[in-house]
Amino acid sequence: MSSEDSTARGDRVVNTGDGFERVDDADAGSAAAAADPDVADADADAETSGGAEDDLGRAGWVLVAVVVVAFLVVPGIIYLRPTAPGELGLRFFAAMLVLPFLPALLLGVTAVWSLVAGDG
Repeated sequence: MSSEDSTARGDRVVNTGDGFERVDDADAGSAAAAADPDVADADADAETSGGAEDDLGRAGWVLVAVVVVAFLVVPGIIYLRPTAPGELGLRFFAAMLVLPFLPALLLGVTAVWSLVAGDG
């Protein structure tokens, strides 16, 4: 029997502590749990967490919003309306230094804030 046939059937090889054993997918979790109690604890923790670790939280979503503004909105404004800084009274040289600096500064401050807020 080739390994392709066993994979097609859904069999899995599990280390039971005494050696390796081929088990069905339905039995793989119980065989692994019997061989290693840490696996059973990890499975139980994964089931009880309910996916709460996947949520970014408030600080994460604020950071995502600032990244979108810094990498899409501000460059889009500069691309679509290159004369906007001149209309506001800024010279070209000053505008091309300040416009990229402000989103970078905002992104840095938000990243530090989200890191500090995420620890608490």
